[in-house]
Amino acid sequence: MRESQFAELSVIGMKGCEQFAAQVDYYLKEWRRHGGEESYLVKVDCPRFGTGEAKALLHQSLRGHDLYIICDMFNYGVTYKMYGQEVPMSPDDHYADLKRIIAANAGKARRISVIMPMLYEGRQHRRSGRESLDCALMLQELVNMGVTNIITFDAHDARIQNAIPLSGFDDVRPTYQMIKALVKAVPDVSLDKEDMVIISPDEGAMGRCMYYSSVLGLDIGMFYKRRNYSIVVNGRNPIEAHEYLGRDLHGKDVIIVDDMISSGESLLDVALQLKEKGAKRIFAFASFGLYTDGLDKFDKAYAEGTITRVFNTNLVYRRPDLYEREWFVEVNMCKYVSYIIDTLNHDDTISELLNPIKRIHNLMDKHKKEQASQMKMEFED
Repeated sequence: MRESQFAELSVIGMKGCEQFAAQVDYYLKEWRRHGGEESYLVKVDCPRFGTGEAKALLHQSLRGHDLYIICDMFNYGVTYKMYGQEVPMSPDDHYADLKRIIAANAGKARRISVIMPMLYEGRQHRRSGRESLDCALMLQELVNMGVTNIITFDAHDARIQNAIPLSGFDDVRPTYQMIKALVKAVPDVSLDKEDMVIISPDEGAMGRCMYYSSVLGLDIGMFYKRRNYSIVVNGRNPIEAHEYLGRDLHGKDVIIVDDMISSGESLLDVALQLKEKGAKRIFAFASFGLYTDGLDKFDKAYAEGTITRVFNTNLVYRRPDLYEREWFVEVNMCKYVSYIIDTLNHDDTISELLNPIKRIHNLMDKHKKEQASQMKMEFED
């Protein structure tokens, strides 16, 4: 029998997350109130002055509530006026607004959990010289402000949680949702060892690729990024070459798995090399599709047959023109986030949600049966 609620549930969707939060609210209402009119969403505002300064306003009391704040640190589609100019919100602006909302609550909520799909400053997760450790500072600052749980997705390096060893930190991977989206978008895809290989674009992505490899029973290959550490371009050492380590790829479909697509330059270079090595179709799984240099390179790669499909979640802002692309497939995570919130609000464990092996295997079995049935029908015809 399920435990009672930890406290009355409330959900805040920060700027740019309104649509995502509304879908989460829909599922919570369906499960708990059978579609009732009352919402779990809390109305908040972060108005700004002409100088760009801001404040947070809560329009109801949250005393004693179990509060979940959903925020997208990378939604540049949200803008504000500053000195008469329209300014896109940067990750720093979104993070400042998050702190303002927590401060406006003034410690009245019984528990605060922050759902931050892509970690603010998550790529600055380790120190290699005289430089700041921004992500660690962010985590410590939120905990010091009273945040109990921080829930993120596909962290660039989950070891950053060592910065807050006594606080809740959950790194969720959308493995099941990605595989489900693949078999739905490409019904003829074979998840068999003889037909498909998982590819890690670099050594940093090996952890998540090994998980896909183990639950799907597929072989794994990887690329080693050879960088020029003597120079820095756009804040990073440029990649000189990708060296492939793995089995023969001739005639096989390939899934490239990574946490994010930033400019996409590295992913497309890897895809091109895989094609040269005989790969049949190339699918890319990336939780966060940022496309910082635009979509032209992906359009060209799709037109040339280098990539077949790119799967991104709706956990961060998606450019509106993405939906016009045949190669793009959105992976909806709203229901999954609703499950996490509902489970935590009842003080239940989320272990099965974090490691959905059974659901993945059930999905694979169902997909194989559907393919066998389809082949039988075609043979009889």
